[in-house]
Amino acid sequence: MRSRPIVVVLAFALVFAGCSGDPTMNSDGDSPTTTTTTVDTASSTTTTTLVDATSSTTTGTTTVDTPNGTLSVHIINVGQSASILVVGPDGETMLIDTGDYRSDGEYVLSYLRENDITRLDHLVSTHNDADHIGGNAAVIEYFETEGEGVGAVYDPGIAASTQTYQAYLDAVEQYDVTLYEVRAGDTLPFEGANVSILGPPDPYIDGEARNENSVVLKLAFGQSSFLLTGDAEETQEEWLVEEYGERLNVTVLKAGHHGSSSSTSAALLDVATPKVVPISSAYDSQYGHPNEEVLQRLADRDVPAYWTATHGDIVFTTNGSAVTVATQQPAPTAPLSLREGARVEPSASGGVERRAIFSATGSGTGTIGFSPPETTTTTTTVADGGADQSALTIAQVHADAEGEESSNLNDEYVVFENTGGTALDMGGWTVQDESGKTYTVPDGFVLDAGAQVTLHTGSGSDTASDLYWGYGSAVWNNGGDTVTVTTDTGEVVIEESY
Repeated sequence: MRSRPIVVVLAFALVFAGCSGDPTMNSDGDSPTTTTTTVDTASSTTTTTLVDATSSTTTGTTTVDTPNGTLSVHIINVGQSASILVVGPDGETMLIDTGDYRSDGEYVLSYLRENDITRLDHLVSTHNDADHIGGNAAVIEYFETEGEGVGAVYDPGIAASTQTYQAYLDAVEQYDVTLYEVRAGDTLPFEGANVSILGPPDPYIDGEARNENSVVLKLAFGQSSFLLTGDAEETQEEWLVEEYGERLNVTVLKAGHHGSSSSTSAALLDVATPKVVPISSAYDSQYGHPNEEVLQRLADRDVPAYWTATHGDIVFTTNGSAVTVATQQPAPTAPLSLREGARVEPSASGGVERRAIFSATGSGTGTIGFSPPETTTTTTTVADGGADQSALTIAQVHADAEGEESSNLNDEYVVFENTGGTALDMGGWTVQDESGKTYTVPDGFVLDAGAQVTLHTGSGSDTASDLYWGYGSAVWNNGGDTVTVTTDTGEVVIEESY
């Protein structure tokens, strides 16, 4: 796929300052670009072009080191609209969309303040509809006057004839913030992670319809990846599948267009094969979002879903090998049961608690369309599953937590021990109870020879000696149950009743 320059076009005589995110560098940090600026005095248009100096394409297999730190993706509950906050391992921030014009950024700004976000390095507008850029002006004004500024703004370059869009451009001009038009093949410079722009293509598709030319981003961090498609509908999804195919494979796919039937197609799901799908829309959506057809497509593929209307704010955190999901309140994740959850208002206060963990998989690690950062391969002498998988034993089952079990879930646990002489690579192994509740061990988890690890039912931070299921209720029956452990290749290692 050919690379293309990033172009800034504004129909005003604006002079833009540079941004601290250094958009003149590719995401690998060492591929400089050259910058040219031209001013058309007749049309009062300023155009700044950043030209990639390498324009190389990679189609081979890339080996990726385990990254340092964590990356988090926050799906903010903003009702019938969308807003996503990304925080990188070094604290770099990216806000994607700002909610509906009727809330004027209120919910988004409240969330950013609660999470101590003082600067936005990147503000991305997937498209210029008023339910996605509703808070742009307010967000820019807040960070430029009360925070540490906005590094740069990005959008697909298709204008809208609305007061909301005009207010957004006025804020860009007033505070001298750099605005970039981005298209397929561009990358965003984001420290510690890869951010690829997969759409819209050049030329635009479907008569420059704003939804169908949404900015589509793929975030890659270690073995984890996220696909964010804005309001892309059938035409752009078809183009994405044809253009990228299995390179769209990701851990997390955000449902397109708030769960509309025209998005999150069967074809996209089949190439993306996500482990989980978050949906952002209102509880009583006037459009019937999320549509039952979409929910059925997810159910047919056994993909759990999280809905802002019933789960509230949704936070995905990854260390590159596993992805945890935290929400404001527990609610059903079976797609066809989503509406059975209690409503969560966008203004609801309270933090999030961990609900689940997924192994991080996705073939599209790295950027699409550009050479990824140079990496090295680290070899560790750990047999996959160990020389003797039967060395894994159950040392203890503590099914009866002290006091009220529902409020003391971490006192319900199973202790596993490696009784062999070789470390066990347990990444991707599963632990299951008799009723089918399943926990997946994070990729990269190794149990040393002679060591023990305790699997707690509740939530917490994983360590070498303690893992946390993140389940919202008791798993192990006090009166007896069966613990089944299966390797990532489907081999049963333990099937033990107590």
